[in-house]
Amino acid sequence: MYEPTHLRTFLAVAQTLSFTRAAERLGLRQSTVSQHVRRLEEATGRPLFTRDTHRVALTEDGEAMLGFAGTILQAHERAAAYFGGTRLRGRLRFGASEDFVTTRLPEILESFRREHPEVDLELTVELSGTLQARLAAGRLDLILAKRRGGESEGRLVWEDSLIWIGAPGLRLDPDRPVPLIVYPPPGITRARALEALEAQGRAWRIACTSSSLSANVAAARAGLGVMAHTRGLVRSRARGGAAGPPWSRVRAAVGRARGRRAARVRVQVRWCVGWRGVRGPYRFRGDSRPVDVPGGR
Repeated sequence: MYEPTHLRTFLAVAQTLSFTRAAERLGLRQSTVSQHVRRLEEATGRPLFTRDTHRVALTEDGEAMLGFAGTILQAHERAAAYFGGTRLRGRLRFGASEDFVTTRLPEILESFRREHPEVDLELTVELSGTLQARLAAGRLDLILAKRRGGESEGRLVWEDSLIWIGAPGLRLDPDRPVPLIVYPPPGITRARALEALEAQGRAWRIACTSSSLSANVAAARAGLGVMAHTRGLVRSRARGGAAGPPWSRVRAAVGRARGRRAARVRVQVRWCVGWRGVRGPYRFRGDSRPVDVPGGR
């Protein structure tokens, strides 16, 4: 009833909220993307997007289709792998940024192990830059990591805005350096944060450095400073005020090894960390809130 090609196009538009960017991601013409969406809407009998010249948004039925589309595509790919004789065996060295480990990744990896008991799954949790270096060196087979600005390697599966977050009641003095809570180098979010402050001419100091997301969040809750983080990871009903404007975009992609070994893990790229696995809900436990970082004077 629902063509897998149309579902993949729908998911690309739903993630980018842009027919143009979806076409670029899929390597299709924009007219083809529109046609796929139209045919899926005809098949459902419901509008899945509201769109005008300036904005694309999911309808309530479109939100519902997100979950259904992911499930249908996963089932389709599992069936294709089973009947196509591409059942996996051996070892899969998978690396993930800690940002995603705290979401639905454990559930997805558990499902992977259940579906592929003959695969020895080895999980590495590290900074995105470290994961990319290990993948390039052949020490990992598959990664889910954030991209550096301007990079196009891997398959884009998620993107969001960066904002500043801190403890309720935290106030920053515009005449003093911004106290930062950051990952160590080569953290991609760290680099984006420093670039943003330097572009504003804003002085800063490092208040806390940790490669652990939990440690950084604890420091932010304690009021040690502010940390740059993706909007979708912040509690939607956090106490203490409204968010400052997003000042950058962060993107995550699935990257895989090259060569013969890659052929054995390629069939699992979309399924293992697929569309549903890197979407929400992303929420902190405890109190944190978006804060404004005043510009330099």
